[in-house]
Amino acid sequence: MTEMPTITTDSAPDDSWEVAGQRFTSRLIVGTGKYKDFAQNAAAVEASGAQIVTVAVRRVNISDPSQPVLMDYIDPKKITYLPNTAGCFTADEAIRTLRLAREAGGWDLVKLEVLGEARTLYPDMRETLKATEVLANEGFKPMVYCVDDPIAAKQLEEAGAVAVMPLGAPIGSGLGIQNKVTIRLIVEGAGVPVLVDAGVGTASEAAEAMELGCDGVLMNTAIAEAQDPIRMARAMKHAVLAGRDAYLAGRMKTRKYADPSSPLAGLI
Repeated sequence: MTEMPTITTDSAPDDSWEVAGQRFTSRLIVGTGKYKDFAQNAAAVEASGAQIVTVAVRRVNISDPSQPVLMDYIDPKKITYLPNTAGCFTADEAIRTLRLAREAGGWDLVKLEVLGEARTLYPDMRETLKATEVLANEGFKPMVYCVDDPIAAKQLEEAGAVAVMPLGAPIGSGLGIQNKVTIRLIVEGAGVPVLVDAGVGTASEAAEAMELGCDGVLMNTAIAEAQDPIRMARAMKHAVLAGRDAYLAGRMKTRKYADPSSPLAGLI
């Protein structure tokens, strides 16, 4: 009897990615804000399969033992913590925040974001570039939130960013990827990992980011504000895997007109 081939439903098991010398198999990064409590956050992280969580150093308790501490729920020995500068509006403020984070937890791999204004939460690229240069010179390994601009992304890479993280849409908006063209151009020109950061609202949008060739997706609100965060976290896990597989498979070419799956010639 001919032996049937083994069929696997998993994305390529060896399809890992690397940032700043660290290798990960999950391409989904999740946040630690807006959840009902740390327990729900931890359950969502487990359901998502994420190996990295972002932590807003100025908002999430990671050091006061008199209050619930995130580390009691999400084990930093199993999950990589990525301290971020959420809420910082100047380079100096962001740099100071990450220096304190390194003193508290020894973190060098960090997420840098320097916001331009509170209404849009768009990055201030002049301040972001300034902070990237300073942090890189101090031995930090900054993954940097930026506008969806291939020129700005390349400038950040040259300044020492270990990953560039263009927004898909404004933070917390759930509008999805608004400009696929520029995201694709960033991916094509980058020599470091590219991760869509901000704007993803549902699973199909996470898959879309991966289909554009991004190395990963970061999200927080899409999971935390879902009616069922745990189920949404699981959906995002599968969406990222599906989008990555579709990108690696190479999609069919689009056509103006129909092209039958079965030939029309020789019909009975």
